Amino acid sequence: MSENCDVAVVGAGAAGLMAAIFAARGGARVVALDGAKRLGAKIVISGGGRCNVTHDVVHASDFNGSRNAIAKILRTFDVPATIAFFADLGVTLKREETGKLFPTTDKARTVLDALLRAADGVEIRTDYKVIKVERGFVINDDLHARKVVLATGGRSVAKTGSDGSGYSLAKALGHTVTPLFPGLVPLVLPDGHPLTTLSGLSVEAELAVRSRTGKVLHRERGSMLFTHFGLSGPVVLDISRHWIANQPSTLTANLLPGESFDSLDAKLIDSPRSIRQQLPARLWDLLGPKDATREERRRLTRDLLELPLPVVRDRGFDYAEVTAGGVPLSEIDTATMESRLCPGLYLCGEILDVDGRIGGYNFQWAWATGRLAGVHSALY
Repeated sequence: MSENCDVAVVGAGAAGLMAAIFAARGGARVVALDGAKRLGAKIVISGGGRCNVTHDVVHASDFNGSRNAIAKILRTFDVPATIAFFADLGVTLKREETGKLFPTTDKARTVLDALLRAADGVEIRTDYKVIKVERGFVINDDLHARKVVLATGGRSVAKTGSDGSGYSLAKALGHTVTPLFPGLVPLVLPDGHPLTTLSGLSVEAELAVRSRTGKVLHRERGSMLFTHFGLSGPVVLDISRHWIANQPSTLTANLLPGESFDSLDAKLIDSPRSIRQQLPARLWDLLGPKDATREERRRLTRDLLELPLPVVRDRGFDYAEVTAGGVPLSEIDTATMESRLCPGLYLCGEILDVDGRIGGYNFQWAWATGRLAGVHSALY
């Protein structure tokens, strides 16, 4: 004999908890189901354990996906609304120089605990793996729900519980899933590449993904970190999905943004010390001229402006902060997050074909889509 509820939320991460909270506030009897024994693993590890709740300014252009649809959704729950929501839960946020907003406690647990307190009207079942959802909606043959919210996350950092199983549930209910690949992921250089000897060194750089003909397909500027395996840091994570999505492509780094070939070449002739002082000593020792010839100077100029980064692969979903690809927004009513293909089904968070930049944007997407799905799933 199956048990009944108004709304079953599958996945109790950031988006799922928001959906459960707002569905319960709407008067629904809500059951949240999660396969993990302990909730919120991704929230707890995010932002180096501090949880980058959102960014001070969030635009649709900060995301990859259908920009008009993304903008429409973000307007329903913007950054000021997010700040106010968490303030009501007793979580005050602070802005850092980068524009990132963190809890003033600098503890991600503060955010998770507040969300769990807000979900006190929700029945949360942990260690409950959803194997199937049938139209109607019957979950695992023992729970019948009037509405279902899929908030299962993507495939990034599977050890936190986001193993990608939600995509098969979505497909079984009539949805398509675009190709999945890691987003916000470090990149790997060949074993023994000279740049790996710079491990621990960080530089400001402008990275460019280029086609095989040399055409620039995408640019990002920010901090790049050299590691023992290759490349990381904010600018590398932001550009990684563009390098992956545009294969075959190459990646180059401009280590002196703002300089042209002619201006830099002239400075290397007239005042090489001024250029040397702009770069970390270890980087200069690696790239610097081996002799005083014109050819060597021009080689250095090219390297400083278009340093080849011969990436061989990304580090995969285990090291990715987000999943690119998913259920297309064209299959969702963006006013409610309800499926256009399966009435009564709502989707939110990372399962959708939307991924944002590093810096709290993906959490903002989770809060906005989760709230919208929760509010509307509670309605009769």
